[in-house]
Amino acid sequence: MGTGKRGLITAAVTVVCAITVLAAPGTAFAAPTPTPSPTTTPSATAPPDKDLEAVREKLDDLYHDAAVATDAYNDAEEKAEKQSAEIVALAKRIVEGEKKLDRLKDRAGAAARAQYRVGGLPDEARLMLSDDPQEFLDGAGRVIQGERAAKGLIGEMTRTQQDLEQYAKDASAQWKKLEAGRKAKAAAKKEIKKQIAAAQKLESQLAKKEKARLAELEKEAALKAQTAWLDSGILDEIKGDASAQGRKAVEFATAQMGKPYEWGAEGPGTYDCSGLTSQAWASAGSAIPRTSQQQWQQLKHVAVKDMRPGDLIIYFADASHVAMYVGDGAIVHAPRPGRTVTIAGAGTMPILGVVRPGA
Repeated sequence: MGTGKRGLITAAVTVVCAITVLAAPGTAFAAPTPTPSPTTTPSATAPPDKDLEAVREKLDDLYHDAAVATDAYNDAEEKAEKQSAEIVALAKRIVEGEKKLDRLKDRAGAAARAQYRVGGLPDEARLMLSDDPQEFLDGAGRVIQGERAAKGLIGEMTRTQQDLEQYAKDASAQWKKLEAGRKAKAAAKKEIKKQIAAAQKLESQLAKKEKARLAELEKEAALKAQTAWLDSGILDEIKGDASAQGRKAVEFATAQMGKPYEWGAEGPGTYDCSGLTSQAWASAGSAIPRTSQQQWQQLKHVAVKDMRPGDLIIYFADASHVAMYVGDGAIVHAPRPGRTVTIAGAGTMPILGVVRPGA
């Protein structure tokens, strides 16, 4: 990335941190105590900052729990899709197996009838009655071949029957998993709605001035966390250039800016955090796991100092949030309900680690 562009992005991130709400679900950094002013001094209608800070932390907790439940929902949904596909494939195998078994039974029946027609006399009697001994020997050979073929046919029928029984057992097992997944998905959905409803209820109880001050506290907390991260000198170590796939993923993700967050969504109009990152990398030609936890577990880990644009930063100890690094200390992500896909500082949330999709 060129020096000029890097400077522009760095400046943009600084401005974004200063004038937009960057705190994502679960941010655990305390906001600095603001200097009292006529607009921020507590009054009878505006609670002290410490009370609003407690509200902010509570909202972070609620939205964090909603994010955890969203990951569980997405995981259950992905498993259900795979299980449904497997059940369909097994059903096709069962139908094909039954048709094959019917054909084998028809062949076995025809062979049995033919054997009955020629097998009424013992070989010695048939030889004595035959006008042409060679013809008899040729016929006997064919009978032996037929008997061998019949044994092979019986063996194939047995194997086909065993396959059908196994397919049926596999299908039954997949149905049980599908049902368990359906229950897990329903429970996760219920939990998501519960946490979001609690957060929305808490926010609805705030007056207009309180909401405005709460937004300021969120910005202050995000700016403080980002500043501390940058002050560590980490940005001086991060110098990796994006791969061709990484550039495409970044282009896709940043093109979604302004689109609303929606739990369980993978676009094109709305996204959740891992829906955005998985679709961005799909657009770059690389399929990656659907959830942030799966992305953390299955993708290649790289050190923070070695990350490059397109890499995914996993946040919080439970890997409940993911964002895409775009360079110059910035990320693009879908933060939480009520927010839109946006640029934020990479250090505004506690980093668990970095993973790299692609080849």
